[in-house]
Amino acid sequence: MSNARSITVLLASTWAFLICFAVWMMFGVIGIPLRDELHLNATEFGLLTATPVLTGSLFRLPLGIWTDRVGGRILMTLLLLICAVPLYFASYANALWQFLLLGLALGLVGASFSVGTPYVARFFPTNQRGFAMGVFGAGTAGAALNMFVAPALMGAYGWQAVPRAYAAALLVSAVLFWFLSAPDPGAGRGGASLSEQLAVMRDRRVWKYCQYYSIVFGGFTALSIWMPQYFVSEYGFSVAQAALLAACFSLPGGLLRAVGGMLSDRFGAHNVTWWVLWAAWIALFLLSYPHTDFSIRTVDGSRQFTIALTPWMFTPLLFIVGVTFAFGMASTFKYIGDEFPESMGAVSGLVGMVGGLGGFLLPIMFGSLRDWLGFNSSCFMLLYGIVSVSLFLNYLTEVRRAPVMGRPLNA
Repeated sequence: MSNARSITVLLASTWAFLICFAVWMMFGVIGIPLRDELHLNATEFGLLTATPVLTGSLFRLPLGIWTDRVGGRILMTLLLLICAVPLYFASYANALWQFLLLGLALGLVGASFSVGTPYVARFFPTNQRGFAMGVFGAGTAGAALNMFVAPALMGAYGWQAVPRAYAAALLVSAVLFWFLSAPDPGAGRGGASLSEQLAVMRDRRVWKYCQYYSIVFGGFTALSIWMPQYFVSEYGFSVAQAALLAACFSLPGGLLRAVGGMLSDRFGAHNVTWWVLWAAWIALFLLSYPHTDFSIRTVDGSRQFTIALTPWMFTPLLFIVGVTFAFGMASTFKYIGDEFPESMGAVSGLVGMVGGLGGFLLPIMFGSLRDWLGFNSSCFMLLYGIVSVSLFLNYLTEVRRAPVMGRPLNA
């Protein structure tokens, strides 16, 4: 396979995934006016925005397996064409149950990740797969694209224009992808059988990577959905302003994934994962602290104090979390590419499914915590706890087993 052809396939696949991810995150923006129109509480809003993520997550495993058998080119094209139909009809929905039902259907675009990841990886040698999968994964910048495009369409034509425009974008992308891509070189050519592919799920490493991905990708997806309304609720910004600031999280979280892939190729998946988890842990600790007003009794009376993150302090910390999650997504799939080259479709499908389920459950949990506790930063408290679990797991399974002073620990 020529290098030029490989790059063309990579770029065409990345573009298709970019559009799919923008569609997948659509309700995070149009859900804000729908929340008022349908009189939703925070939990219902979380369910509305997360419903497309559920279907995309559940279908990642079967589509990952099918990619190994029938090829990524065919499956990606079919996904783009089929999902345009429910997406268009979403512009005519006027009740919560209708949005949930159509969201389940159009959410299938989220499974495009487990189609494209093994597909593009097969066009590159092993020492470049981290980079290739990182570039493809940069299609998650579609979340940021959604932050720019959806508010502009809503402001000019109403929220109904967003699903209609996105449906047209899926159709155009399907045509472009088919003519720019190439037949999958690994489709149906030996490799692991279906039973062998499923057997790798008994490997404990797979489930460890599922846990990592549930926070880096699940957290990225959930925050991409949740942040526009967070800025509206916490700081009183307009939808357009909130979406612009939320893009400070989702844009680097998408584009820098390719950098994370290159770092993983150079320094190894473990080193990148370990340090990005620590950086996320610190940033999430600071983001977790709620706006607090308190008084201290002094000799001259009482004094009032406030501890709170202004938007200009909050946004850079959110940017750091976006960068760490981007690197973590890339390093997790570097693990998979290195350790399960013959079952990449099945393993990446399973890991992607669990990560996507995290992206489905977290917005609902964010809404439930907000309804229960009554303050916005509770979502970061939850993420802080999950990252703590990931750090502990990484330490037990990898750091503690690493060589010390040039000798294994059990020497």
